[in-house]
Amino acid sequence: MAPFPTVTAFPNTDLPRREGLIVFVRGLSIQAGIGIHDHEQGRFQTLVIDVTLDLGPAPVDRLADTVNYETVANAAREIARSGHVGLVETFAERLALACLEDVRVRAVTVRIEKPGALDGAVAPGCELRYAR
Repeated sequence: MAPFPTVTAFPNTDLPRREGLIVFVRGLSIQAGIGIHDHEQGRFQTLVIDVTLDLGPAPVDRLADTVNYETVANAAREIARSGHVGLVETFAERLALACLEDVRVRAVTVRIEKPGALDGAVAPGCELRYAR
């Protein structure tokens, strides 16, 4: 009778493996022309922006392997500089799509708060997510 074969087909589940990398910018405060009401036209308001980028499990050894925080901040500032935006939802969508121009970004979540826009609330706003 032959001996039982040694089973080696099961991977070692004790070894660590990278499941993903999240890069984020939290609490970026910018001044933007934003809003649909008459009293919001021709003036700047504060937006507080959070951006979360899912880069997947790719290894990162140098800055060129990831998304620089400044790239995210500059994209938000450029949208603000480009002119008045009616809705925070529109601003969030433009920023999310700008982030997705980097092919390493698998998914992006943009949250925008507009402090002072609603009496009694700390900050109304929106949050949206795009994924490839």
